[in-house]
Amino acid sequence: MFDAAYSFGLYEDELRQLIHLFKYAGVQTLARPLGKLLIAALPRESRFDAIVPMPLHWTKAWRRGFNQSELLAREVSRFWNVPIRKRYVRRVRATAVQAGLTSAERRVNVKNAFSASSDVAGKRILLVDDVMTTGATGGACAAALKKAGAAHVAFLTLARVDRRPVAAVSHTDSAFLPESIVLGSQ
Repeated sequence: MFDAAYSFGLYEDELRQLIHLFKYAGVQTLARPLGKLLIAALPRESRFDAIVPMPLHWTKAWRRGFNQSELLAREVSRFWNVPIRKRYVRRVRATAVQAGLTSAERRVNVKNAFSASSDVAGKRILLVDDVMTTGATGGACAAALKKAGAAHVAFLTLARVDRRPVAAVSHTDSAFLPESIVLGSQ
């Protein structure tokens, strides 16, 4: 599992739309502005030896034509002056699409999907991806990096999915409302 996780924002509204344009519609020119958002999410005191983009299986990379995580990692690399090391970790098997799977199913789906190089031994790694839903993919990749000897793995994403339940308060349930609102409804 990763040692720290940073995200710019929630995977909703305009940020979600921008990520979809970038990732699925192939608008690669969004890499620079989205990369700036990633840079803003990373604490200034952070220190890393290498930046690793989340690897795609070669068949998915071939179908999509690019790895969105690699394009984002380039922007972070330029700003932080930390080298990108794509070969530090690779996806060794294709996995099913994560969308629609439960958290437990996602963990099983990506288990042993990654292999890391011994070149990571003792290094502080920044793993970059576009979205963190449950953290299963990032966790599996970080586990491979740690198994290969990485000293620290931080996970940086543009957005995260907030899966916490939203408490719905009915307008008739005045016990949860401020007094001024309750009084105004009489």
